[in-house]
Amino acid sequence: MAMIDTFEPEALDESLDDDYGFALIGRLLTWLSEHYREQPSLEKIAAEAGLSAFHLQRLFTRYVGVSPKKYVQYLTLEHAKRALAESRSVLDVAFETGLSGAGRLHDLFVSHEALTPGDWKRRGEGLTLRYGWHDSPFGECLIVVGTRGVCGLAFNGIGGRAATLADLRGSLDAADMVEDADATRPHAAAAFGEGEVHLMLRGTPFQLKVWEALLRIPEGAVLTYADLAQRIGAPGSARAVAGAVARNPVSWLIPCHRVIRNGGTISGYRWHPDKKRLILAWEAARTEVRASGPEASEAGR
Repeated sequence: MAMIDTFEPEALDESLDDDYGFALIGRLLTWLSEHYREQPSLEKIAAEAGLSAFHLQRLFTRYVGVSPKKYVQYLTLEHAKRALAESRSVLDVAFETGLSGAGRLHDLFVSHEALTPGDWKRRGEGLTLRYGWHDSPFGECLIVVGTRGVCGLAFNGIGGRAATLADLRGSLDAADMVEDADATRPHAAAAFGEGEVHLMLRGTPFQLKVWEALLRIPEGAVLTYADLAQRIGAPGSARAVAGAVARNPVSWLIPCHRVIRNGGTISGYRWHPDKKRLILAWEAARTEVRASGPEASEAGR
């Protein structure tokens, strides 16, 4: 079994750079999403990370909010089933209040504007979009920005950078793409930290309706494709809803990962189900810590 990259314990003091920390924890979370069925012990996880159990516990709790042992519990099918059952009342409130793009989403303020296909085509003539690769808690990500906001966010997938860029570019028409990590870095920091993020979206009216509904799903909650279809007033259109969810060009910021299959099955994610599973577990951990206070991370040890 291949080990993930190893890291020196000296790098784990409180001044740890967030870019470095995200890279480290992102690789570790990916490993856990692939091996959680083995119920690895703290010592096993620490060995895979090349750290002592003490340093792993401290690093993991700092970035995730709970212990590795507790996080592994969030990766299971049983937890997904419980989350579906427990999310209904929360979602009723979210949808009844009409929360949409101008809503709170995991510590950042997300707003958006929708461009029709016609608008996009006219603006696309001579439009230059800038893109960059950045570390995140969920692995390396690609961010694409225009002058009016973020229009693409994807995770580096199985095919590598070239395939990820080509896949995302398919939804961005023929605009010129210029690699410029300095331009996209502030957007990456806001997306995975605290800050204001403005999205520039292109989609059909139905897709935009589905994406706006996704923004109403609070962190820590999940629902099924059929439930989402019902909540947007289109019962019986679960397949069409699933298609719109799959075409979301702004992963994480528009939380398409919060829609799962009936019965708690986690599948159908553009960047692999394991990525979806680790994101949901991350959000579950953050939600518990916020609900229970700082002592929650201690209780999960």
